[in-house]
Amino acid sequence: MLDRLDSALNFYQKALDIRAYRQGLLASNIANSDTPNYKARDIDFKSALDDTLAGRPAGQLGLSRTAGGHLAGEPSGPYAGALKYRTEYQSAVDGNTVNMDLERAAFAENSLHVEALLTFLRVDLKDMQTAITSQ
Repeated sequence: MLDRLDSALNFYQKALDIRAYRQGLLASNIANSDTPNYKARDIDFKSALDDTLAGRPAGQLGLSRTAGGHLAGEPSGPYAGALKYRTEYQSAVDGNTVNMDLERAAFAENSLHVEALLTFLRVDLKDMQTAITSQ
C-alpha cells in the first residue's frame, strides 16, 4: 500500500523539483540581464522529466575517464546536463543574450505550471484521504 502512495506522489515530487530548478534558472537570467557576455540558459522541462522518470540522469553527458589522472566529470546540479542556451533573438552590443520580455513570460508561465502541479497534488491527496477514511 505504501509503495502505491510513493509511486503516485513520485511524479509530483520530480516535476516540482524540475520546475523549481527552471524557476531558479529564469531568475538567474533576469538578474544577469545587464551582465556583459552573459548567455541566457533554460531547461527543456519535458525531456528532463522524461529522463528523470525513466531513471536516467537528466541530459547527462556521459564523460569517460581515459586516464587515471582524469577527474570524474560531474554536472554542477541535478539537471545541469539538460541545460541549454537560449536562442538569441536580437543581438546586443555587450554580448548578453537575455531578452527580458521572453524571460518574464517564461517565469510567469513556469509559476503557473507550479501552481497547477500543486493544485493537482492537493486534489490527489484529498482523494487519497477520502479513500482511506471512507468505509
